Amino acid sequence: MWLSRVAPLHGSFMATAMVGFIISAIYVYSRSKTWGFTFMLFFILMFIASIISMTYSPVMPELGRKKGSK
Repeated sequence: MWLSRVAPLHGSFMATAMVGFIISAIYVYSRSKTWGFTFMLFFILMFIASIISMTYSPVMPELGRKKGSK
């Protein structure tokens, strides 16, 4: 199943998606509707990917590891 291959993403990935969407909606869309829509779609897909990563990523092996060890 495809959900077993979900990679955990950083929180900054979600923050980038949100900020990028807001900038695209306010600044880029007013200058060029085509590029604004394209960037907004891209950042929405990034946000969905971060939600899927938060929901389905394997967290249990990370909890057992001590900080600083690999």
